[in-house]
This record gives sequence, C-alpha cells and structure tokens, in this order.
Amino acid sequence: MNPESNGITAPDDAGEFWQLRLYVAGRTSKSRRAIENLRRICEEHLPGKYSIEVVDLLDHPEIARREEIIAIPTLIRQLPPPLRKLIGDLSDGEKVLVGLEIRR
Repeated sequence: MNPESNGITAPDDAGEFWQLRLYVAGRTSKSRRAIENLRRICEEHLPGKYSIEVVDLLDHPEIARREEIIAIPTLIRQLPPPLRKLIGDLSDGEKVLVGLEIRR
C-alpha cells in the first residue's frame, strides 16, 4: 500500500493526536469536497494535532474489502480510540465534529 498522504502535521504537545484516514474513489467532485471539508475542519478545530491520510480505492481496491468500506467517501478516525467511521462528503461540519467526538 502506498496511499497518498496529505495535510500531515506533527503534534505540538503531549495531548491527543488525531489520526484520520479518508477513503475516496478517484478525483470526483464528491471526493475533492470531502478532502477540502476535512482539511478545513481539522485546521479550525485540531491545528497541529492531526494527520490525514487519503486513500484512493481506485488505486488500492483490495483495501476496500479488507477495511470493510461499503460507501465512499468514508472517514475513519484511527486515533484517539475508539475507531469511528463517517460516510459522506463531510459538508455538515457539526455532524463531523460530533461524529469524530471533537465536539460533544
């Protein structure tokens, strides 16, 4: 696997670090919107405390089966635990914040 990594930032303290993986399929408008929305949300709410890995399932279709990806775009929060999955273009910022437990 050689997924494209984007927006990687290093944690600026010993606090929580958010490791996010976004699964997309090609460069569709929905994929681009999901990437842009996720970057914007992370910069606004998690500056310096996150990494985003974008995985294009057209380049790595075997990953979809292994990771049980049934819809795209799918965002998985790998860290902090527990693992969380969100589906869609992430255009509803409030749903993303609640879904990722950034805002409770």
